[in-house]
Amino acid sequence: MKTYLDCISCFFSQALRAGRIATRDEKKLKKILDEIGLIIKDIPLENTPPETGMLIYEKVREITGVIDPYKKIKNESTQQALALYPYLKSTVNNSDDKLLTAIRISIAGNIIDFGVHNHFNIEEVIHNVLKKDFAIFDYDKFKNHLNKTDEILYIGDNAGETVFDKVLIEEMEKPVIYVVRETPVINDAIYDDAIQAGIDKVATILSSGTSAPGNLLKTCNDQFMGIYKKSTFVIAKGQGNYEALSNEKQLIFFLLIAKCWVIANDIGVNEKDIILKGINI
Repeated sequence: MKTYLDCISCFFSQALRAGRIATRDEKKLKKILDEIGLIIKDIPLENTPPETGMLIYEKVREITGVIDPYKKIKNESTQQALALYPYLKSTVNNSDDKLLTAIRISIAGNIIDFGVHNHFNIEEVIHNVLKKDFAIFDYDKFKNHLNKTDEILYIGDNAGETVFDKVLIEEMEKPVIYVVRETPVINDAIYDDAIQAGIDKVATILSSGTSAPGNLLKTCNDQFMGIYKKSTFVIAKGQGNYEALSNEKQLIFFLLIAKCWVIANDIGVNEKDIILKGINI
């Protein structure tokens, strides 16, 4: 996905939000915004938003000296999600279509996104997503490819959301490689966040090597790329992964909530819509 003009104000908002979590030093915060302005003026709109996001969060880390500003928030998000895990599992087990319900739950977890907003009611979101119609619903194709595959490459998104992904992984009953970011960026899950969520109990955890807020392939490591190129069934969670991968030629199923109008417009849906979209299927 290309960068839209409306993304530019979002870049500044995200940088200031992360900066304020990392430091109260107004001079450092001003320096972050000044240097990001210099970066953005040279960024072509043809670039994907995660390419710019990677540069922005590198600058936040450099100026504040804080490697993982969202570490505490990620921990709390995961603890909250783990407390909901028994309810999520019972909801799946008591449903008529367990796989579809597990997909809905995984999508509901995508609301745990501090790059977009600070406040949300996760219980309310779960309730709404469980009954909401899909704006794009490639479920039959998802099931068809799932039945034919021997292994799933599951590209994760946010910490806390990982617990919701665990529910779907357990329901698919196939070997899964679960992909996390290499370097902390926003509240995206890294290896330790996935371990806290218990992903290691249901999947093999793999770092893609990227520090971008989306699985930006040109920044990924050789191990991930070797697996990605051979994968016949890829799941990509969230907006950042959609931004990074929506123009790829690989078969990918995107699971997400459209949390901003730019993403919604690019996909062709409305804000707050839920999406199960396959490409190259």
